Amino acid sequence: MQQYISSNTTLGILGGGQLGKMLLDVTRRFDIKTNVLDPNATASSKHSCNHFVLGDLMDYDTVLAFGLEVDVLTIEIEHVNIEALYELERRGVMVYPRPKTLEIIQNKSTQKAFYSKQKLPTAPFHSFENKTALITAGQNGVFEFPCIWKAARFGYDGFGVKKIDCLEALDSLPEGDCIVEELVSIAHEVSVIVARNASGEVALYPTVGMAFHPTANQVEYVFYPTELDLEITTQAQDIARNLVNAWEHVGLLAVEFFVDSEHKLWINEVAPRPHNSGHLTIEGCITSQFEQHLRAILDAPLGKTDFYRPAIMANVVGPENLTGDFYYDGVETILNTPQAALHVYGKKTTKPQRKMGHITLTGSTLDSIVKKIKVLKSKLQLKAT
Repeated sequence: MQQYISSNTTLGILGGGQLGKMLLDVTRRFDIKTNVLDPNATASSKHSCNHFVLGDLMDYDTVLAFGLEVDVLTIEIEHVNIEALYELERRGVMVYPRPKTLEIIQNKSTQKAFYSKQKLPTAPFHSFENKTALITAGQNGVFEFPCIWKAARFGYDGFGVKKIDCLEALDSLPEGDCIVEELVSIAHEVSVIVARNASGEVALYPTVGMAFHPTANQVEYVFYPTELDLEITTQAQDIARNLVNAWEHVGLLAVEFFVDSEHKLWINEVAPRPHNSGHLTIEGCITSQFEQHLRAILDAPLGKTDFYRPAIMANVVGPENLTGDFYYDGVETILNTPQAALHVYGKKTTKPQRKMGHITLTGSTLDSIVKKIKVLKSKLQLKAT
């Protein structure tokens, strides 16, 4: 591997949100020079990088100019200009994830088609170029209700995903290309994070469980170990390994699965970057997902992925009744709790369901820390200033 630590090499990050902020914790520790591009003047990563650039991630010229100033370029969000990444790759910039992989992942239709071609398990689906085609298909009985509608592009944190119970409900959906998935009887939801470096070395994290908020369609808790038997968790890891190798992906890949009532695995979605389901690795694992992503894109040896002990992470999100300025109340409760860690993302305003931070708790048994983290989560409140 090339010497990147404490060198003149510059790492560029497209996106300056909380994922970038936590990745920069590692680059600062390794003394790696970093540039960040983000459209938000108060982005979470702004004060953690060496150089911050305000700009549109979807603008070709902006991304190209930014990328030409760095040696290695990575992302913390998929919504970036792909054409600019292809051009940067042609000009010799090391772009990870590679544009050809990111282009597939950016669009849920191409994502799902890839799974089908590779014979990887995914819920049956139909793709539609626009809302008119979707409604026509619904009228002609091409798919059954209830079903799951997903915007093909730009969905995140439960946005762009909706359960559709009847034909009339299609009228309220936004315009644009989309997919409709057959409804899966979900018993569990799990995630596997896998890393692959440019030399082809692969490292898999243990399968973690996810518990979703009952109404927000957003992950509320991530925990290890899962409630599932070894056969299922190992199968999930095998699928993740096959996927990262099929794409020849460099960096982290998070693979979310449904486990149905018959204990069958179905790929739900993937993310080619650090992911919410990996936050508990910061305190829970030998190597955090953020350090692992950095190791992978720099073609360094990958780190060990074992958990020290049971761990659970709780997302801290904006309350339903608050938009705008806020302050945190109840922080002292978490700081007074052994083996609890609070991560604050540095966002200056909040809105309903916006991810504002997370709490991680480790302990001797999963049952004991599940009960405790629910108390901690209830004590930490965002209140209007």
